[in-house]
Amino acid sequence: MAVPAIIPIAHEPDYRTDTIGQYAEGQFLASVTYAFPDGYTIGDDWEEHKRLYVVLHRFDHEGRHVDSDIWYAGTQAEQRQLPAGDGSVMARAQARMAALLDGLPEREYGDIAIRPFRLTVDGVLFGLVVERHDNGEWGEDEDDWAELHPDQLGFYAPWDGQYDT
Repeated sequence: MAVPAIIPIAHEPDYRTDTIGQYAEGQFLASVTYAFPDGYTIGDDWEEHKRLYVVLHRFDHEGRHVDSDIWYAGTQAEQRQLPAGDGSVMARAQARMAALLDGLPEREYGDIAIRPFRLTVDGVLFGLVVERHDNGEWGEDEDDWAELHPDQLGFYAPWDGQYDT
C-alpha cells in the first residue's frame, strides 16, 4: 500500500511518542534521541560518536513542516563519565526539552498527522522519510514505509499511527 501524503502518528503517553501534539500554531513532534552521523561505522570508539539530541519539529495545522529546533547535548561517552546530576548530558537534554515544550503556547499532547520531511544537521538525518521498507525483497515496487529519523520509528499500512521500532 502506497504511503499517504499525510501520515498519522499516535500519541503514546510514557513511551516513544509521548511528546507530540498540537499547539496554537499547529502541531509538534519532540524527542530526546541518540544518533550517529550518516556513514559512521561502529568501532571501538562508538561512544564518542553516538550523540544525544533534543529535537522539536513544528508543523502547521495541515501537517507541513515549518521548522525544527535541534540541539546537541553531548555524547554517550560524556554521559557515561557523568551519569547523574544536573551536569549530565541527559539532565541537560531533559532541561532543554522541558524549556522547548514550555515555549509552545496552548500545548496539548495527542495524535498528530504530518507530511514527510527531511533535513540534515551535524551529518545526522532528521525527519519523516518515505522509504521502501523491504528494499524490494518481497516484490514490492513502491514505497511502503515512513521512517522517523533518527528515532527509528517506522510507520506503515494500515496507517493508523502505530509504529515499529
